[in-house]
Amino acid sequence: MRLATPDDMRAYGARLAAHLRPGDLLVLSGPLGAGKTTLVQGIAEGLKVRGPITSPTFVIARVHPSLRQGPPLVHVDAYRLGGDLEVDDLDLDASLEESVTVVEWGEGLVEGLADDRLEIHIDREAGDEARVVTLRGVGSRWADTPSDPLQD
Repeated sequence: MRLATPDDMRAYGARLAAHLRPGDLLVLSGPLGAGKTTLVQGIAEGLKVRGPITSPTFVIARVHPSLRQGPPLVHVDAYRLGGDLEVDDLDLDASLEESVTVVEWGEGLVEGLADDRLEIHIDREAGDEARVVTLRGVGSRWADTPSDPLQD
């Protein structure tokens, strides 16, 4: 999926949120400035959680409660984490079942949290604001989902 602007990325995240439910783990990857936090802002908007949504780089993890009886959003930035032990210290598995958990920079660190996850890779296109988003579902939760659940 090619998204031309940050607003398109937020809108994509909001549409993606309609397909999410408690227990979902999303693992975001891509270079610095690719738009991972922008995507999470859209997911948060779609889930109707309390904001603002900012990069939790120094806080590591933030919980955003639902404003409408839906699941909370757990937003994690694993950029500064040194490995599996530091991920374990966050106790993400304690809230995984009742939350939608989104982990920026989580590739290679958080896959063990759940058998099912949605891996989202974001790349920048040279020369403009456009981004290319690639989704990959892992596990039975995503088995019957097309590679992009928004194009079903």
